[in-house]
Amino acid sequence: MKHEYYAGTVYAMAGASEQYNIIALNIAAALHTHLRGRSCRAYPSDMRVKVIKTGLNTYPDFTIVCGQTQFTDPVKRDTVINPTVIIEILSPSTERYDRGMKFQHYRTITSLQEYILIAQDKPYVERFVRHEQNEWVFSEAIGLEAIIPITSIQGSLALQAIYEQVSFIPEIVPGITRDVPEEEDQPGV
Repeated sequence: MKHEYYAGTVYAMAGASEQYNIIALNIAAALHTHLRGRSCRAYPSDMRVKVIKTGLNTYPDFTIVCGQTQFTDPVKRDTVINPTVIIEILSPSTERYDRGMKFQHYRTITSLQEYILIAQDKPYVERFVRHEQNEWVFSEAIGLEAIIPITSIQGSLALQAIYEQVSFIPEIVPGITRDVPEEEDQPGV
């Protein structure tokens, strides 16, 4: 079981859905291919990140470090302190925290250049890029044909690749969307 630690409190992290796991595997494959032979490394969600200025210990879904990775303990090598890019896959239980308080912590990491949030329920990716010390610029990619750049690694992620094999569950809006049995959709049935 994974936990996050902040200000003397330990928080249990929930398990992941099928959507999350497929998206995570797709991102891992794309990052591994892109970063092969380069000076940047991608770490999956088992690599802890410590935010030195605030004391938060957390497990981002993906952490990319360019240059020499710095650890809190150079022998154990299990907690990174100098991420270049952090990627979070949003879920209903963590989305508010990932967008809010966690991003506030992350912004204090001087090495962090990009923060990327990936939706599970639709092909949608948000990207925040550091321009000045306290200025973050927002962009988004919408739809399977879109591509989100990751400039700090001279790369990008195609949403088609991120969401390969992901089945989106249609949003049901009362009075607007309805479940229609398959037979009603086919003429002559």
